[in-house]
Amino acid sequence: MDSLHHVNGWALALLAYVIAAVGSFVPAANRLFGNTQLKPGGPSFDASPHFSDAAKQQLTQNYERIAGTLMFWKTRAARYEAVHTYLMFWMALAAVAVPILAQNISDTAWSKWLVTIVSGHAALLLVMVRSFRVEANYRAFRDGESSFYDLYRKMLDRPEVFGSTEEIQLRVYFEQVELTRKFVRAAEIDNFPSVEDLNATLPSGER
Repeated sequence: MDSLHHVNGWALALLAYVIAAVGSFVPAANRLFGNTQLKPGGPSFDASPHFSDAAKQQLTQNYERIAGTLMFWKTRAARYEAVHTYLMFWMALAAVAVPILAQNISDTAWSKWLVTIVSGHAALLLVMVRSFRVEANYRAFRDGESSFYDLYRKMLDRPEVFGSTEEIQLRVYFEQVELTRKFVRAAEIDNFPSVEDLNATLPSGER
């Protein structure tokens, strides 16, 4: 009876781990397959007292052109953030749990399966971290979004920091917006996994 109880304990622990690992991925999966909408940020260029009507039209059109990109950045940042949180939590848990489980492993198949699945899950997560550069992508998209809105708010509130005349202000602002887009695009390409990156994460015997 004690042996059966011990076996059931390992089996329940394995079942609990699998349920928790799968269940906690559901919020991340919802983010992966959903889009994040831009939130209204208050009065925009069309209500600004700092610009002429022609300048307001140029600024508004520039924002409308980049709005789709901003939503893309925001959505990608939210997706990578959710996945990053999941990966870091379960990798940290596995790093603590595997040594403890290894010290308490018994002759039962359930205990061996538990150690194997926890270790395998952690290894899979590590491959995802290294291959898809989740944290780097999250930071790139989040920094790009934040950088744009910093420029946007600065142009709304203190356009004089961009130059002494309206013409200069518009030119410098548009240039900096374009630089922000180029920065995020370059970071995205640099963080996209190549075949060499994927091969580097595999054990030598599997390449």
